Amino acid sequence: MPRLSLWSPNKQNDYRFLDRSIREMFTVGGIDMYIHKYMGPELKEGDTPSEDDILKIEDLLFLENRNRNYEDDIRVIRGVYRVQDLDFDLSQFGLFVAGDNLFIQFHYNDMIDYFGRKLMNGDVIEIPNLKDYDPLSNVASIPKFYVVQEGAFASEGFSATWYPHLWRVKCVPMKGSQEFKDILDKCLEPTHPSIDGDQETDDDCCSLGDLLCQHNKNIAINDGVVWEANDYVPLSGYDNEKFFILGDGQDHTESPVRADNNIITVDSDLLTADSGIPQIISDGFALGYLTGNGMPPNGRPVTRAVKFPPGPGEGDYVLRMDYVPNRLFKYDGTMWVMIEDNVRTDMYLGHTVKTQRSGFVNNDEMIQTTDRGEIPSRQSLSKLLEPKEDN
Repeated sequence: MPRLSLWSPNKQNDYRFLDRSIREMFTVGGIDMYIHKYMGPELKEGDTPSEDDILKIEDLLFLENRNRNYEDDIRVIRGVYRVQDLDFDLSQFGLFVAGDNLFIQFHYNDMIDYFGRKLMNGDVIEIPNLKDYDPLSNVASIPKFYVVQEGAFASEGFSATWYPHLWRVKCVPMKGSQEFKDILDKCLEPTHPSIDGDQETDDDCCSLGDLLCQHNKNIAINDGVVWEANDYVPLSGYDNEKFFILGDGQDHTESPVRADNNIITVDSDLLTADSGIPQIISDGFALGYLTGNGMPPNGRPVTRAVKFPPGPGEGDYVLRMDYVPNRLFKYDGTMWVMIEDNVRTDMYLGHTVKTQRSGFVNNDEMIQTTDRGEIPSRQSLSKLLEPKEDN
């Protein structure tokens, strides 16, 4: 009588019997998993697809496959995983979501027969029971995608014959990144019909990337921050236009119009309704960092022109639009006196903007060095990081 042994160098009937029983368990108790098969890096023009494409690496420097190609057909295979709660891990600084990684088991032989190979890093799994059927967006439902990170034989899948029957993969939620462009560009069905009738338009299409990617949301948040910042601070520098400036060419301390004077009373006749706006020589005492706005003090009228008007009156203001930046002049009876430049500009980084930030960014000066000659103050990082000869 031969010696009894469950182990055999070849897979015998015992292994096949156990494998059929395990396959039936997955058929009865498993859930359909929709597999987006990774086909390798995106093919270049003139390349022919082959089975070895999945072993290629697009970027050998960073060891990345940023442009990935996925099979158009979606394969269905039964899988089993343990449903977990999303808990916040407070053992470290900040909030870290624990439980967002899934460990999914597949029947190994079914996977090989139907899929053609083992599930590997890069494959995308769509889990139908985790689909969001009531999203806040204008789509019928949002599917849940996970990306396979690792794969190995499951320890619980080894039978008494010492042969494995289960393939276990570790999956993480799919992010809206460049690698999954083939999947993210797919259009989702809208919840509301098109306003053009039954004909669907491009505006009605909402791609999966629009919902999963943070790029569009970040752009919208950034635009909102910029809009609110421009609303609060529309121009650079300080705004002194709202201040009423006293002055008639004399010392301001001698003016009777002060908050602490007791000369001007209700029945005083020193100031009347027809007194007019006090004449001033300049608003120099209200100057500061970028306060010139090209407007006369106290709301006095100004003429915008590219040349001085003929026959001006004393105290007339002209804003010369042909100056960069625009320059405000006042006629004192004999000549046009320069008052200020309009240096309060929009908060951008143009060459005409006279802010410190714009001057730093648009600095075109050359730095003289003893060993490397002239170095431009403004240069791109691509040129700055170029390897140079060591002299």
